[in-house]
Amino acid sequence: MGTAFRSRCGAGRTRGAAVIGSLRGIVTERRALGDASVDLVVDVGGVGYRLLVAPRTAAGLLLGHEAALAVHTHVREGAITLYGFASSEERTAFELLLGAHGVGPGLALTILNIHDPVELAEVIATGNVGALRLVPGVGQKTAARLLLELQARFDYLSADGVAVAGAQRLNRPPSIAAEVGEALAQLGYAPDEARAAMRSLPEEGTVEELLRLALRNLAPRR
Repeated sequence: MGTAFRSRCGAGRTRGAAVIGSLRGIVTERRALGDASVDLVVDVGGVGYRLLVAPRTAAGLLLGHEAALAVHTHVREGAITLYGFASSEERTAFELLLGAHGVGPGLALTILNIHDPVELAEVIATGNVGALRLVPGVGQKTAARLLLELQARFDYLSADGVAVAGAQRLNRPPSIAAEVGEALAQLGYAPDEARAAMRSLPEEGTVEELLRLALRNLAPRR
């Protein structure tokens, strides 16, 4: 429970639009959108704000009662969608997930519905592929690729508050580590195999060169 995470890349921050960071008001409408999200309307001083929240978050929100939510303002192709969260830490986790390749708001919300921020940080730190496969729509290869990329992008905070950079543990700039790791995941290698192979790679080299070396390191293992 002593593990949390923070971003080094500012993922998910909206630019060029009025950003709503939080809302406090009365829940006036509530409608489930399948199993993935709940559509809410929160009345703030006579103005109704429409938000999407995870079912886990919605479970604590009742019609006619006050709700206080951290908010992520998502702008895409001219459409503005508000996503609500029970805490600012949950919102930060959502924004970090959005920075990963192939993760949109829907999948990020679904992941947080299965794993709260502390659980998610521990899943990423330990490379727990099985835990990510609990997320609907995430298979073995997707989970492995996603874990490797997230480990390269996130900083972990241990129980004593000491930051450990995921990319530094792999001795590689984040972009190189993510690309090599993603390629290994697509080839079917587990996160622990990929990390072991990447630790022994040289400090410099292209993705192609480092991938060849990583595969050479992995060859005796299989």
